[in-house]
Amino acid sequence: MSNEKNAPAAVPAGAVFVISAPSGAGKTTLCRRLVSGLDGIDFSVSFTTRPARSGESDGVDYHFVTPEEFERRSRAGEFVERAVVDGHHYATSSRSVLEATSGGRDILLDIDTQGAESVRRAIPGSVLIFVLPPGREALRRRLGERGTEREPDVERRLGLAAAEIVKAPLYDYVIVNDDLEAAYDELRAIVIAERCRRTRRAPRVREAVREFEAGS
Repeated sequence: MSNEKNAPAAVPAGAVFVISAPSGAGKTTLCRRLVSGLDGIDFSVSFTTRPARSGESDGVDYHFVTPEEFERRSRAGEFVERAVVDGHHYATSSRSVLEATSGGRDILLDIDTQGAESVRRAIPGSVLIFVLPPGREALRRRLGERGTEREPDVERRLGLAAAEIVKAPLYDYVIVNDDLEAAYDELRAIVIAERCRRTRRAPRVREAVREFEAGS
């Protein structure tokens, strides 16, 4: 007699969430809170050629590599996307994305708009989320309060922010981070809602259909 009714459900493929924002908008804080506060989602640690900043750790914040090592990995096809931001190279490991999603876990990519567009092309079902600062002056204040930027650097960051923000209409969701708690609640709600999509629940739906048809 078939034991199909008792067979384990197929593990659904995990979702790929991409979050972008100008520097100072708070996306790093939001990403860390999401990964620590919600089960079933991993953080993709990007590769970069830029030097580590104060307080950053290799393998935690980024994989810091030399330009030569970065190019070697890129030629070997190890990246699902790569981009140049402020003169430095950044990329996402294809392996980290595949390992998470094939095991049914979601993965969160903290990348810029260039990388987000590449991921959308490579992974059509990816979910793109953009974090907006409340305004230009609020972003200027946040950048200044970090204490790591001189005034010319702050102005340069604001210029880069403008180039990022014009891409916000290409994203699926937009969060305005004028209140961290509210922004986090919105980010968490987006992930939970995407997990409930019919297409992502298809294995569970098929299992339920088989179970109820067999019992009728």
